[in-house]
Amino acid sequence: MPPTLVLYVRHGRTPTTGARLPGRAPGLHLSDEGHAQAEAVAAAIAGRDGTGQQVAAVYASPMERTRETAAPIARALGLRVRTAPGLNECDFGRWTGRRLKDLMKLKAWATVQRQPSAFRFPSGESFAEMQARITGQVADLVARHPGETIVCVSHADPIKAALAQAVGTPLDLFQRLVVGPCSVSAVLHTKERPVVLTINTTGDLKGLTPS
Repeated sequence: MPPTLVLYVRHGRTPTTGARLPGRAPGLHLSDEGHAQAEAVAAAIAGRDGTGQQVAAVYASPMERTRETAAPIARALGLRVRTAPGLNECDFGRWTGRRLKDLMKLKAWATVQRQPSAFRFPSGESFAEMQARITGQVADLVARHPGETIVCVSHADPIKAALAQAVGTPLDLFQRLVVGPCSVSAVLHTKERPVVLTINTTGDLKGLTPS
């Protein structure tokens, strides 16, 4: 199969970014800054090769904030936003909506940071399940788009987990990766192995090719 380029985009900033753990709670939309970030990343992706026509499809998680981020990207490329459930945020269970400064005081927070592979959110998903879910979804999309470029708009933790697998690092080290709002991370899926081309990029996307 010819290689497929996956452009992971984290959603733009929301009113709770950095303050709460929103998870899958409905009704969270991009802030004004987030909308501006989405427009900027759309321009960067569309200008990757001068035309942006190499992008075959734009996928987003079901959440409002990812679909709002994907909308200007799809518009700039003349495409529509397709929903991919496997790109969804981690199910934080009873931690959903809680303030991060309160969660950081919990004993379990150390496990989240140092040994996430052993942690399951109360009444929610484990990090291992999250990683298996997003990587399985991306594998399906790669198989659907051989030799093409696709955009996957998702969330920080799922993207970091997917990147960790692509790099070949244990899930317990995935917290070392940084994926900021509306940043782009690119992975080229080849017959032999995934090749990570960039992580957490917020500028020019031209020249995303293996060295």
